[in-house]
Amino acid sequence: MSSATEGATAGFLVWRLSMKWRVAVDRAVAPLGLTHAQYSLMASLYGMGRSGLQPSQRRLADQTGLEALYVSKLVRALETAGLVDRTRDPSDPRAMQLSLTEQGRDVTARAITVVQGLLDQLLKPLGGQDSPRAREFTRELATLLDAPLDPYTENEKEQS
Repeated sequence: MSSATEGATAGFLVWRLSMKWRVAVDRAVAPLGLTHAQYSLMASLYGMGRSGLQPSQRRLADQTGLEALYVSKLVRALETAGLVDRTRDPSDPRAMQLSLTEQGRDVTARAITVVQGLLDQLLKPLGGQDSPRAREFTRELATLLDAPLDPYTENEKEQS
């Protein structure tokens, strides 16, 4: 443990790890013309598309954890770049269905390979991606992501 993280809270460590990851992915996918946020959308679309899904912007926002307005801006930029197609949802004319273009699938496949290399580096101290420690770490992260966070809940209890 470095002196910068010694005695740190879990919240601080989550913040530092998320920033370390974001910066590393930004740098890694920049040669492909992407940002980390764009990569996150495209990788999610890639996986959903392989499952036969054409998600709406709302569903993609829910999948990635990004705000719907931010997803809309990112999708417009990716559409302009020729990487994403937006089409009207035949069952809901207000909604847009999203899919990767052929170029988008190619760029995403290359980006996924690059990011998987980063993930290998990140998880090496835990024994690698397929190690029991890394699998447990992944389960712990999923548990934390599933835990509700509502800053008003505790305040309301204290005021009662």
